[in-house]
Amino acid sequence: MRIVEFSTRRRVTVVMLMLTLVIFGLISYKRLPINLLPDISYPTLTVRTEYPGAAPSEIENLISKPIEDAVSVISDVVRVSSRSRSDVSEVVIEFAWKTNMDFSSMDVREKLDLVDLPDDAERSVLMRFDPSLDPIMRLSLYGDEDLITLRILTEEELKPVLEGLSVESGITGVETVSGVAAVRVSGGLEEEIHVDLEESRLANLGIPISLVIERLSEENINLTAGNIKEGEVEYIVRTFNEFRQVEEINDIVIDYKNSVAIKVKDIGRVSKSHKERDVITRVNGNESVEVAIFKEADANTVTVARLVKGRLGGIEKKLRKFSDTIRLDITFDQSRFIESSIKEVISTALWGGILAVIVLFLFLRSIKSTLIIGLAIPISIISTFFFMYISGVSLNIMSLGGLALGIGMLVDNAIVVLESIDRYHKSGHSAIDSARKGASEVGRAVIASTLTTICVFVPIIFVKGIAGQLFNDQALTVTYSLLISLLVAITLIPMLSSVSVMRRRTRDVQKEKQSAAGDDSLPSKILYILLFPLFFVFNTVFSTITKIYPRVLGFALSNKLLVFIVAFSILCGSWCLFISLGKELIPELSQGEFSINVRKSTGTPLSGTLETVKKIEEIVRNNPAVDTIYSIAGSTSQAGGTIAEERENIGEINISLREKSNHGLEEDVMASLRERLKPLPAVEYKFSRPAYFSYATPVEIEINGYNLNVIERLSEVVMAKMEEVDGLTDIKSTVEEGIPEAQIIFDRQKLSQLGLDLNIIANIVRDNVLGNVSTEFSKRDRKIDIRVRARKKDVGSIEDLENFIVNPGGERPIPLAAVAEINVKKSPGEIRRLNQERVAIISANLIGRDLRSSVTDIEKKISDIRMPDGYEVSVSGQSREMLVAFSSMSFAILLAVFLVYIVMASQFESLLHPLVIMFTIPFALVGVAVALFVTSKPVSVIVLIGVVMLAGIVVNNAIILVDCINSRIKEGMPRREAIIEGGKIRLRPIMMTTTTTILGLLPLALGLGEGAELRMPMGITVIGGLLFSTLLTLILVPVVYDIVEKIKESVWKREYVRPYCPPEADHKVSYGEPLG
Repeated sequence: MRIVEFSTRRRVTVVMLMLTLVIFGLISYKRLPINLLPDISYPTLTVRTEYPGAAPSEIENLISKPIEDAVSVISDVVRVSSRSRSDVSEVVIEFAWKTNMDFSSMDVREKLDLVDLPDDAERSVLMRFDPSLDPIMRLSLYGDEDLITLRILTEEELKPVLEGLSVESGITGVETVSGVAAVRVSGGLEEEIHVDLEESRLANLGIPISLVIERLSEENINLTAGNIKEGEVEYIVRTFNEFRQVEEINDIVIDYKNSVAIKVKDIGRVSKSHKERDVITRVNGNESVEVAIFKEADANTVTVARLVKGRLGGIEKKLRKFSDTIRLDITFDQSRFIESSIKEVISTALWGGILAVIVLFLFLRSIKSTLIIGLAIPISIISTFFFMYISGVSLNIMSLGGLALGIGMLVDNAIVVLESIDRYHKSGHSAIDSARKGASEVGRAVIASTLTTICVFVPIIFVKGIAGQLFNDQALTVTYSLLISLLVAITLIPMLSSVSVMRRRTRDVQKEKQSAAGDDSLPSKILYILLFPLFFVFNTVFSTITKIYPRVLGFALSNKLLVFIVAFSILCGSWCLFISLGKELIPELSQGEFSINVRKSTGTPLSGTLETVKKIEEIVRNNPAVDTIYSIAGSTSQAGGTIAEERENIGEINISLREKSNHGLEEDVMASLRERLKPLPAVEYKFSRPAYFSYATPVEIEINGYNLNVIERLSEVVMAKMEEVDGLTDIKSTVEEGIPEAQIIFDRQKLSQLGLDLNIIANIVRDNVLGNVSTEFSKRDRKIDIRVRARKKDVGSIEDLENFIVNPGGERPIPLAAVAEINVKKSPGEIRRLNQERVAIISANLIGRDLRSSVTDIEKKISDIRMPDGYEVSVSGQSREMLVAFSSMSFAILLAVFLVYIVMASQFESLLHPLVIMFTIPFALVGVAVALFVTSKPVSVIVLIGVVMLAGIVVNNAIILVDCINSRIKEGMPRREAIIEGGKIRLRPIMMTTTTTILGLLPLALGLGEGAELRMPMGITVIGGLLFSTLLTLILVPVVYDIVEKIKESVWKREYVRPYCPPEADHKVSYGEPLG
């Protein structure tokens, strides 16, 4: 090969090339962003529209349905669902995967502009689901100070320091990069000034509440009045009339009655207070103020978190000046899990590389040869960082997992090349000739084996769902590292071998035991003495295999039918085992954190929800494994960049454990808490972990229809059936108890007779009950709302509402009951729709069961339910996503196999020999099935990605074996002898490459540390498949090769082949003999 000849001739050039790649890789490594996962674009848009004061049924008819009708006609829309709650509508639009979401967002916005919404409805907000938009950190401020003070301190002292933080580039010291994008404060108490009016006084004086609101707004104003010029001095004229003291509001004149000024203090009371609480945050049993920190889109999560933490010390000192009791705690830190996961992946890769190098030394017994081959690992990995940088791949658990996955394969090409060079050198060739001829002989084979490994990643672009995006980074890093390892194998290895004095040694095994080592170097002798027991065991095992293998191969060639019967039986049995394994979408990531979502009956006030949250906190706090408890009453945490759900009857308790990476402990704590929470009355709860891949619950049952009462009854039947299925927990329905409503129904005829305006009366009722922000009070840099409303005791009951005067200032007071009927009813708390039909969704989590078997049992149970006409029940959730992912992954596997065949057919210039090699692929599934069964792992998308990789890996040994057999036949050796001789020659490199790959993957398969859930299944899959396929490669491939050649002879006339005459310099390889 020309490139081999070039590398042995231009040695300095080769060294400079490798040095350049390494330097560029090191520079790129420092600049690579660090994230938990690759950038995943979810094809989902959410349209959120607020319509204050509207009931769920009104929201459905006036907001949700028109939006659904408008967006359903957009291309690539797969599903449209909606949630209609009091005051708000959320329409979720799901598109096909790989849809250009920028263009889709424009299409949706265009359709929304054409929708005719009520005048009082706010403009629709378009949001995209993206887990990277979640807060990267949550801080909690608490102490003995009152909650208003804590909120003020947070707004004035903490928030300004954190907002706009950026990171110095480290190069110029001045240039900055992205940092904190936003800081959101919640919890505590927000200041508000209340003007509580006495409704009876207003009625007697004939003063409408709207006049009070208007007058306060007019009196609290600063205006610019222009400029005046006096001589050479020009003055800016401004009026300063804003309230300076709260007490000033009492003296504001609202109106004059009989020439008497009616002031605010005559009709009400002004007080410093706080806004109505809609969210209460708590940390470790203390009410707190929460600070959520969001990073900019392209910012490095870990770097930004470190920057924030670096500022917290100074902030705490500043806060302590106000009070020694104030504490500032980090309740959530996404960077901790990212850093821990990244460190674990790096550790896995390092240990994999160390094990691979140890195996090399056991085979080669030469430090010199081991180091030459081992160079492929650091050069390939470091250089990969450069290509990751230019292709926009971040350091995440998937991209680094790709490096860890391929760590053992990086030396495969170098092993084959160096072993071939060594054979030529032992045959008496010079160092340069050995390097050129040895590398050139196997050059095409190693290129083909590398291409087969790489080409299997091409079908990933056709994989639908989250799997395609999740594994794109991994495919790129494996591809980059393997291509660089190929370059190292055909350039650097021959170059180093050509300058290395590789002296031939012909000692037998006994002689080697008596000598200290396999080569003359002192380090090798010392290392051999230290590892002598390991060498002894290894040499004994390998020598035994070397002696037995030719006989076993000869027996297999003489008993082909028996070999096929045994192989076919194993294949059938393993296939049955494989399809019986459990199935899931993607394993859940365990990070020592989980949450309990709480829902009380609809209509429960915030105070009632808070009491329940406190009870759950007390139960959780008694568990010694718990470290931190962060709770929210009246809301849930923001997820995926969407707006958090806020309702008074819901809450969330976030729990952080002391041991973060103990998955078993996390499951035990959750199981224990489930049992402890069962006695709590009238509480629905659901356990969940932070979601990074799918925002659907593992199991979801959809009941479609129209009548909400029928849907509710059917959902109760389905939930009862689901209770009978083992392994289901947290069973919950979206059908909620109705919200108590006081519905005011006006009599238009009476209003007309009395000359009253319905809209004016409705606004009067609203202003008195809810109140209205008239203006703002300026206090330093803060603006405090001034809310005008009726006294609480004047509108504290339905009777008070009925007696409410609707015509203040009229000749005869008219109560509300005289012109309207007030009905107390329960309306739906929430109305859900799916594909323009009403729907109830019943969700459940899984404990100790896989997704597929659970769904199968559920389908059997609900198939017995007799559904009324017009109503349907179906299974959705992650099971639907799993079917899509598995279907596209199956196609990817078939396409990968086809591409592998194309590469091999091109390499061998044969259509039959690649078919011989392809026999190893289905038999790799035998090892996969057994490995998954032994380790009790279900089949998941990660396992299937491992199967895709296996399609390219398992053929490599067979390629080298068949290539060697073909070379012997071309030299004139009889076919049977060529097959046995080829097997003997390639036994050691095959065992070396297989062992290094397996041991390189071993730390991955052990699943240690955080984030192991995404690494372990793939490592187990590849190890199991590779181990079994290697055994088949050494036995089955030669048998199939012999059969195919015999068939060729019977169909085509065999060409004349000269009699075999062994070359004089042919060297019989002594296995166990050192290289160098």
